[in-house]
Amino acid sequence: MKTRTYNFLCIVASVLTLLINHSSAATTQNSNSSASCNRTCGGISIPFPFGIGGKDCYLNGWYEVVCNTTTSGSNTTTVPFLSRINREVVNISNAESNEPYGLVHIKGPVTSLGCSSNSSQGLKKSLPDLNVTGKGSPYFLTDEIRLVAVGCGTKALMTDIDSEILGCESSCEERNSGEEVTNSMYDGYKCCQARLPVERPQVIGVEIDATGEEGCRVAFLTNKRYSPINVTEPEQFHSQGYVVVELGWYFATSDSRFRSPLGCRNMTRYSSYTSFDKCSCEYGYLNEMSYRNCYCNNGFTGNPYLRGGCIDGDGCKEPNVCKEGSTCVNMPGAAYMCKPRPEMIIKPAKSLVLQGVLIGLLGLMVLVVGIFVLFLLIRNRRRIIHNRKFFKRNGGLLLKQQLTTTDDGNVEMSKIFSSEELKKATDNFSVKRVLGQGGQGTVYKGMLVDGRIVAVKKSKVVDEDKLENFINEVVLLSQINHRNIVKLLGCCLETEVPILVYEYIPNGDLFKRLHDEFDDYTMTWEVRLRIAIEIAGALSYMHSAASFPIYHRDIKTTNILLDEKYRAKVSDFGTSRSITIDQTHLTTLVAGTFGYMDPEYFLSSQYTDKSDVYSFGVVLVELITGEKTLSHIRSEEGRGLATHFLEAMKENRVIDIIDGRIKDESKLGQVMAVAKLAQKCLSRKGRKRPNMREVSIELERIRSSPEDLQVHLVNDEQENQAM
Repeated sequence: MKTRTYNFLCIVASVLTLLINHSSAATTQNSNSSASCNRTCGGISIPFPFGIGGKDCYLNGWYEVVCNTTTSGSNTTTVPFLSRINREVVNISNAESNEPYGLVHIKGPVTSLGCSSNSSQGLKKSLPDLNVTGKGSPYFLTDEIRLVAVGCGTKALMTDIDSEILGCESSCEERNSGEEVTNSMYDGYKCCQARLPVERPQVIGVEIDATGEEGCRVAFLTNKRYSPINVTEPEQFHSQGYVVVELGWYFATSDSRFRSPLGCRNMTRYSSYTSFDKCSCEYGYLNEMSYRNCYCNNGFTGNPYLRGGCIDGDGCKEPNVCKEGSTCVNMPGAAYMCKPRPEMIIKPAKSLVLQGVLIGLLGLMVLVVGIFVLFLLIRNRRRIIHNRKFFKRNGGLLLKQQLTTTDDGNVEMSKIFSSEELKKATDNFSVKRVLGQGGQGTVYKGMLVDGRIVAVKKSKVVDEDKLENFINEVVLLSQINHRNIVKLLGCCLETEVPILVYEYIPNGDLFKRLHDEFDDYTMTWEVRLRIAIEIAGALSYMHSAASFPIYHRDIKTTNILLDEKYRAKVSDFGTSRSITIDQTHLTTLVAGTFGYMDPEYFLSSQYTDKSDVYSFGVVLVELITGEKTLSHIRSEEGRGLATHFLEAMKENRVIDIIDGRIKDESKLGQVMAVAKLAQKCLSRKGRKRPNMREVSIELERIRSSPEDLQVHLVNDEQENQAM
């Protein structure tokens, strides 16, 4: 409210000041606008952050443009290419106030089949992949991109899209009598098109195939605005050899030279700008890098990425702006003011009447401002009442009661965030900031005012039972302080749904790192053993070192996060429970994840510390085998991963199910020792399982004393035989 009132009063003050005096501020050019940097190639403008020449002419390698020279006979032409993605540039434009990002248009290839004398009929052809990915890439495919196929009996498919099969098929079959033939891009007659999925990929290939008919066929990727309304023959695309593809881009960099503001209005923090603001910027994240999206405000033209690059467009340049007898005076932005010429000034006899009118207008203005301020005060009061209502409904009183009954004062370290702080931190909970979704809510990536990166967990609309889970998670995490447990920074209860704020863990969860391919980090045996030790240490702390023993109740690889140094962090305590020291178990409704759930708990509904041990045993098996707990092949046989592993141990063929990625480089003695420990953790009877402290000590011994493993394993086998 204060910000909007301040902006409104600033506008009024600006108008009164401009009636007295008008001055213009000198602008200073950025070093990147130096005359030594070529800004055109082949008649195409190359604005900063793009550039040709030395490294000071462009932001980084992703924006480098190479001006290639080609000679054909006596004719010499120059063609601009984006160096990093090796595509010819058609046009580059900065963002505008009505566009959320800048645009770069490139030439995309056209694949053809049967369009020349040396082409073979009936063969399948593929278009080279359109790839705009890479670490730090500022480019992305816009939602206007289409797959287009032209020709009779043409089947075109998008490749490199794992989630679904997308494509289209055209036909030249005769229509029924009276049926209209439109030759449009949408009816499948001689041509067809397909849209990209909502979750747009950044690597797309195109495959073209014939369905039996002969003739020329083409397929290509282009944008809706460049798709022809009426299609004639595929030969025209084949002869041209390219189509226009539109990419979006952001100003993204980790270079400290470009992190400071350019003097533009920060629209991430403020919702509007004044006439004195020449440019505006919005901030966010793309490909793990911060980006800035800037544009010249209404009435200004130029390049917003150069200091002083946006210049006033002069609202008086159009003829006949003011009526006859008035002189136009330019104002910042698109505004102007018409002043009467000296010879047209009203005679003194009428000046008193004019003064009365001006005084009346001023009084009216004061009245309007007063009403506006009163409206803002009333609205702010209503917002405070709503926030208080949400605070009570979301369990604020219950949370206060539970926090005041805790023995230690760790809860004072947790901050109570306001709803406005978290809206700004997450771009009003934008879908672009979503890190993941689960059964209890959605997690967003955010940046606080002090620059800290956080994970914001927004709970779903909950009933009373799920609300208790949320309050329970706040209380538990407030009492936990361990390097391998995700840290709770604070919470917000004055919104419609409760919100938690955690430290941000950048490298995702252990499940994806085990079962998906990543080039930046290899899950070697040493890494897996270290992660297992860190998880075991965290659970041992919860069971035996915390103020009250805490049972997690949902240990699984998706709840194990990896920080910037790939250290394990246990997360998601929504279903966790604390118990008194003299308690031995909890009797609850059965809750957990299939494949990790303790069978003894499933039958008895009594959850003990050994139930967490069983779930951890399944995690150990995942680390050893690299297999998922749920498998299509095993599900047909009626076996989960734990049963599959125990049978392999019983038949002495564990070496056959060790993950092939670690089999050659791992220390086999260590792997077999961990497998033996996992077998104990997966015992069907909880009393025969070790506790988490014993598990943690055993894992440390396995890592530090590989020479003693063989003897220890023999002793374990003798102990089992004795039992």
